[in-house]
Amino acid sequence: MIRTPLRPLARILGARDAGQDPDWIERENIRRRHEVMRDKARVMAESRLIVLGLFFLAGYVLIAAQMTLLSVSEPQEPRTTATTTQILAQRADIVDRQGRVLATNFDTHSLYAHPQDLIDPAGAVAALVEIFPDLDAQKLLEDFTGTRKFLWLKRKISPEQKQAVHDIGDPGLLFGPREMRLYPNGAVASHVLGGASFGKEGVASAEVIGVAGVEKRFDDYLRDPSNNGAPLQLSLDLSVQAASERVLQGGMGLFNAKGAASVLMDVHTGEVISLVSLPDFDPNERPRPLTEGDEADSPIFNRALQGVYELGSAFKIFTAAQAMELGLANPGTQINTQGPIQWGKFKIREFQNKSYGPSLSVSKIIQKSSNIGTARLALEIGGARQKAFLGELGFLEPTPIEMIEAPTGRPLFPSNWSDLSTMTISYGHGISTSPLHLAAGYASLLNGGYKVEPTLLKATAPRRGKQIVRPEVSAAARDMLRLVVTEGTASMGDVEGYAVGGKTGTADKPKPRGGYYDDRTITTFASVFPADNPKYVLVVSFDEAVESSGDKPRRSAGWTAVPVAAEMIRRVAPLLGLRPKIEHVALDSITLTSSE
Repeated sequence: MIRTPLRPLARILGARDAGQDPDWIERENIRRRHEVMRDKARVMAESRLIVLGLFFLAGYVLIAAQMTLLSVSEPQEPRTTATTTQILAQRADIVDRQGRVLATNFDTHSLYAHPQDLIDPAGAVAALVEIFPDLDAQKLLEDFTGTRKFLWLKRKISPEQKQAVHDIGDPGLLFGPREMRLYPNGAVASHVLGGASFGKEGVASAEVIGVAGVEKRFDDYLRDPSNNGAPLQLSLDLSVQAASERVLQGGMGLFNAKGAASVLMDVHTGEVISLVSLPDFDPNERPRPLTEGDEADSPIFNRALQGVYELGSAFKIFTAAQAMELGLANPGTQINTQGPIQWGKFKIREFQNKSYGPSLSVSKIIQKSSNIGTARLALEIGGARQKAFLGELGFLEPTPIEMIEAPTGRPLFPSNWSDLSTMTISYGHGISTSPLHLAAGYASLLNGGYKVEPTLLKATAPRRGKQIVRPEVSAAARDMLRLVVTEGTASMGDVEGYAVGGKTGTADKPKPRGGYYDDRTITTFASVFPADNPKYVLVVSFDEAVESSGDKPRRSAGWTAVPVAAEMIRRVAPLLGLRPKIEHVALDSITLTSSE
């Protein structure tokens, strides 16, 4: 840029010649230079103001647009992002055989705190304790005012609790999204489902893992994303399960029983239609296992699967069936029933020292439940063959049912299978099995003689295993069990239209340190219906049940388990689609009593 000199020589010389002041020229040039500089500065300032104004305008437009978007969107709590690997939280549903939901997922929230961001720690503690009374106010205040940077408050909260915490308005209280397991039917089928809990956790999500029952047994399947959320379908029927639980609960209260169990099984597929253990629990709030005392006293103990008991005379039908299968007897074969049987220092007697005369047929032995007759049949069979036969029926190993607790239901039997053991085991003493074992054994014996294994998964077709007995032996066993209901010890078990057959079992309850109680029993009724064309097996068992309506307390299965099983069949048979068979009466036998 060419700058004008402040004292140009030509003008200075001219001014001197004209007698003017040369300094005036310099001052004039300085003034003009300042005006030019001022004009340039003003133009630059105006340009900067215009640019800044444009920036402010753009900012205001952006803020207005964002506020407009926020005003038309749903309010959401800000979420804290985690830098850890993603946690897989999705879990497939569990449904019954009709597709009705037994277990599903529910979106909820967790509650945590950043103590350093709390505005009023004391006020927040006071408000939180009102919402969650189980919180320790003193400890919470210490955590809020200490050095901790992060604190879990609740792993899961309800929508109402979330809103109440939100209303506190403290920025240090934050929510994390959660997917929790929900059992919409409460305690129904609780022992089968088991329950679920949180595994790996973060503030943004948490994985749900099974802790018991089928939830744990099928944990990998339920969490596998390659299944595309396909539900796990069980063999249970929700309606039948609920009805069975209601009837069994009523019977347990009526007879003041300590516990109860029932198993309803399809005799051709081994599908478990209902499995009940009482007392039960709500899997939404699964209780903790007992740390001391008898585990059977815990509501999470599965009496139908984990409980192994001497099930008494319900075992006698296996002895009769094996004798017929081996050709040692038929239903009419007479067996010596004179007693007692002396074996060393032990004596085998009839229940309540009854006497059935010098002999009974095999059919009558089952009908009248003769210990002596069954024991003599067992001696003819022999211990080795008896043990092998019970092994084929599954009584010497845990059941293969699809539950994580299955291996714990291991049967108890003598290591030395002596002749005395052979006799006592023939009528259900000296061997302890679960009600589920008994149901599977009855199904295998009565379905034509084919081995079936219990399953909790819905089957699409019958699954026949090894043939245990011939079909004619299976049919003879069904006839004997039908006779027990119509003329024997289970007379209160008959249900009109359904031809129930079954066998009672009453066993003295063993003491923890040896011996047996005189006034405590395990009572069982194992039944099949319809007996002429078997579809289902039902086992009902009570722990320490007593019927007290008479002069003396009655603790036998005929007074406790049998009437409850009959009521259960009466309730569930129509739900299973079984039509009652009504006997037609001749018209000439009908008397008109009123024409109105």
